[in-house]
Amino acid sequence: MIDKKQLKLHFSKNASNYDEYAHVQKDMKNFLVKFMMQNNRNNTEVKNILEIGCGTGYLTSTLIDLFPHSHITAVDIAPGMITEIKSKIKNDSVDFICGDLEEMNFNNTYDIIISNATFQWFNYIHATIEKLYTLLNPNGTLCFSTFGEHTFCELNECFKKVKEEMSIKESIYSGQSFYSLNELSTLCKDATKNQNIDDVLVEGKEKFEYEYFNNCNDFFTSIKKTGANNSNKNNKCTSLTFIKKVIKYYNENFSENNKVKATYHCLFLKIMK
Repeated sequence: MIDKKQLKLHFSKNASNYDEYAHVQKDMKNFLVKFMMQNNRNNTEVKNILEIGCGTGYLTSTLIDLFPHSHITAVDIAPGMITEIKSKIKNDSVDFICGDLEEMNFNNTYDIIISNATFQWFNYIHATIEKLYTLLNPNGTLCFSTFGEHTFCELNECFKKVKEEMSIKESIYSGQSFYSLNELSTLCKDATKNQNIDDVLVEGKEKFEYEYFNNCNDFFTSIKKTGANNSNKNNKCTSLTFIKKVIKYYNENFSENNKVKATYHCLFLKIMK
């Protein structure tokens, strides 16, 4: 389970740093927008858009350019992110809301619901997708990106090896667990199957992105500076000795051309009503 209080704190604290470090998230945004526009059944004018996890606004700005006559509702859980995006985007067609989408109720319906690199922070993703689907207008599209099961596989391997080396039996996780593309696609289909609509279309894609750092410490700093550090409620504190061993193992075993490698497994889902 994600501790939403910690999540708000982490992202608010690092809102001003986010754009400097969120290279993979920005690449995901570009792919997500192209994916959303491909084979889109929404042939009517897009009037209302809901963006979930608007962050600093790099997707919001793209939506404004693509749909200049649409109204956008941009939601983010972190007050610091809302402050940051409001300082960058001055547009009467955009409303900003600070809130936890999983706890929010909506009176409007939308032609497009879109989210980039946010769904991994939901505790009840099945119920959330079900709720969002009901907010879609006929021929509407729900499109989102998130992270898949192979994300940070190098770090996961380091935690596993150091646990074995130190004979640690208790559960210690490097971060949250993620879905495979097949698992998430199945979840999306299941979440929409009771909507009395015969032709719900669910499409999924995946791709891998890689980042390279001078060392493992720089990798950890990059995660922290985006606010994406561990917000799990069941996160157990690890000893300094454990972390030092993880860093050492990472630097020694996941180096390419004098840089350490970090894998991002990016998933893209599109649900068309």
